[in-house]
Amino acid sequence: MFQFRFSIVLKELFEATLKRPSSGSRQKTWSPTHRCCFGTASVDARTISPQLKVLHAATYRPALRAAPFTAPFRSYCTKPEGAVELDEQLKKDVVSPEEASEKRRTAGILPSLEDLLFYTVAEGQEKIPAHKFLTALKATGLRTGDPRLKECMDTLKETLRNTTDGVTLDRHLFKKCVQSNIVLLTQAFRKKFVIPDFQSFTSHIDELYESAKKLTGGQVADYIPQLAKFSPDLWAVSLCTVDGQRHTVGDTKVPFCLQSCVKPLKYAVAVHDHSTEYVHSFIGMEPSGLRFNKLFLSDDDKPHNPMVNAGAIVCTSLIKQGASNAERFDYVMNFLKKMGGNEYVGFSNATFQSERESGDRNFAIGYYLKEKKCFPEGTDMTSVLDFYFQLCSIEVTCESASVMAATLANGGICPITGERVLNPEAVRNTLSLMHSCGMYDFSGQFAFHVGLPAKSGVAGGILLVVPNVMGIMCWSPPLDKLGNSVRGIQFCTDLVERFNFHNYDNLRHFAKKHDPRREGGDQRQLSFGPMDYESLQQELALKAPLWKKVSLTESHQDSSTTVVYRMDNVAE
Repeated sequence: MFQFRFSIVLKELFEATLKRPSSGSRQKTWSPTHRCCFGTASVDARTISPQLKVLHAATYRPALRAAPFTAPFRSYCTKPEGAVELDEQLKKDVVSPEEASEKRRTAGILPSLEDLLFYTVAEGQEKIPAHKFLTALKATGLRTGDPRLKECMDTLKETLRNTTDGVTLDRHLFKKCVQSNIVLLTQAFRKKFVIPDFQSFTSHIDELYESAKKLTGGQVADYIPQLAKFSPDLWAVSLCTVDGQRHTVGDTKVPFCLQSCVKPLKYAVAVHDHSTEYVHSFIGMEPSGLRFNKLFLSDDDKPHNPMVNAGAIVCTSLIKQGASNAERFDYVMNFLKKMGGNEYVGFSNATFQSERESGDRNFAIGYYLKEKKCFPEGTDMTSVLDFYFQLCSIEVTCESASVMAATLANGGICPITGERVLNPEAVRNTLSLMHSCGMYDFSGQFAFHVGLPAKSGVAGGILLVVPNVMGIMCWSPPLDKLGNSVRGIQFCTDLVERFNFHNYDNLRHFAKKHDPRREGGDQRQLSFGPMDYESLQQELALKAPLWKKVSLTESHQDSSTTVVYRMDNVAE
């Protein structure tokens, strides 16, 4: 029952204390409210653990059995007079924050967010094993290596080294470990991330992965000798949400070159550094309708867009003009590392040399661009081509590239570091061009069937962005006749058939797809007169045995209990 009870309190207290000062500072008053702030928590209507029923009897049942609402209820969000008096006393006494927290707790004042998180994880136990907390954390989608949780994880390791068994934590030690990241952790455990039921969502992703894995068609690119060395059996999918939830499946730690997947990234850098007007004074923004490596320009003698080779070569010339290639390369590498949350970004010199030696078509494009005066004045065309080949040879893994995609999905802010890397204008323009021009000659069909910004590369990668939700990197070397990953295209198509991620899916009325952004789906309400919780559970078991999630709220206007049922969000 503690889990149920404290989930309710956790919801409302979190909303009331987001503005509270950080550890070590104090707040004189809380914002008052004028109504009872009971929240909503998900519990199983038919199963309550026996040990929690005992705790429930002491905490919840008396409140329901007593004459309900005969006296005014103190809101969870309101600080009572006793709390103010206690605060004044604590100011006079020189006490540590831990001692002050303990005095508030023993005085009957609501526990802190750290306390509530402990009770949620502990499920009635006085101590919790550290691995239980970490397992519950991973179920939310957060990783223990998340940069935002570094202080929490470092404190946890240090604390466990100093405990007698090196495994368990009591409430005080747990609070010490989580207090530096309590807001993020509270959001995670309250399922307030963009994908609330992350485990259910990732099980669908695994199914789509296995389905695409069965495909055997396509050929590994061989016009660049180094690419031909990759096994056709390699297949990986990684995703990162805008809240930093992570999931990977397959060969996600194998490095591969970005190739054309770097084109939208360097275009974003160019727009970020200059402006939309400046960049597009050299490059168009229309789909070409031609092969990506054609020697062809628009009627204005400009490359059609930055996603074909001609446009990408001109775009490369706009980055850090006047600097040496070494300085320019380091500049872009640092940008990509920031976009990838400082995860793996490397360089394949062998691929660079291979590109250089087999790059006759790109040299021809370069000389054609030079003849048509497509470069900024004073540009060294051969130096630009070297830089272009270097950027194509940058290595990533599926995991690091998914964070880059998530940075685009998150408006230019890296989800796992919180750092703004690109301005909103650069992100918007990049996603627009990825949507219309990112998939070679398949761009129109991809926009029609999948409806999401994406960019493919001949190494087998597909960088997919679900705006405001997540970034995904799919990688499998075998390509179709248009140069796109066979398994990657299938995965993206299946993804949008199952979830309402297509840009033009109607979020309100399109009932045939899952919406993983919603916790639960259809809702129904039943009202009951005053009764204890055990009787209420019996009523629920009779009235709604097939509903999967149940949440309970109280209304003091009519002394009734309202139960909200939530079904799975797929229409039968």
